[in-house]
Amino acid sequence: MNTTESAHGQPLLAARGLYKAYGSTPALRGASAQLRAGEIVAVTGPSGSGKSSLLHCMAGMVRPDHGQVMYGDEHLAHASEDRLSELRRTQFAVVFQFGQLIPELTAVDNVSLPLILGGTDRRTAHGQAHSWLERFGVLDRAEARPGELSGGQEQRVALARALVTGPRIVFADEPTGALDSLAGEQVMTELTAAARELGAAVLLVTHDATIAAYADREIRLTDGRTGALEVSA
Repeated sequence: MNTTESAHGQPLLAARGLYKAYGSTPALRGASAQLRAGEIVAVTGPSGSGKSSLLHCMAGMVRPDHGQVMYGDEHLAHASEDRLSELRRTQFAVVFQFGQLIPELTAVDNVSLPLILGGTDRRTAHGQAHSWLERFGVLDRAEARPGELSGGQEQRVALARALVTGPRIVFADEPTGALDSLAGEQVMTELTAAARELGAAVLLVTHDATIAAYADREIRLTDGRTGALEVSA
């Protein structure tokens, strides 16, 4: 089976023939991948193989030099910055290796922020944020700022912020890379359970085979090119 084949219906998000270079350094050399609704797909490969570049292009954070990224029938490479910002605020969510929380805000304010930016009143946003913080076991840290949180707690707050809007797709770029193995597996268990409950798809970049095993499928990158698609055990 290759990266454009699956028995689960039409893709929600599809990248075809992506090329991306940063200066004279190529990151992607014709990479293709796709993601279907409710699917968890791991992107693996050695350091420097283009994993994060593929995720960033598929999330609309970076425009490829050549190739297509289709979200349903929408060309993301042709979308305006306003449209891409709207998608990232309402339908896409991104989780990074280091949670990238706003250091001046408390945990509950960090989680509430996407809702408030979308027009939800503060009280309602805080109520939903508290529910997600409780789900991820960090409700008791709601008033703490990122600098007062452990790495695992910070990543749980970042997951709550990502999921509070009910996104269709979660882009997770090495979400456990800064955690020890136990905390990493706990975070992945919580992420996959929450995504499946929401019916959200997850595109997961990881170098860790243990973390990749949480996915339904695996796409391997080598030198910016996608290889065979593997079904996780």
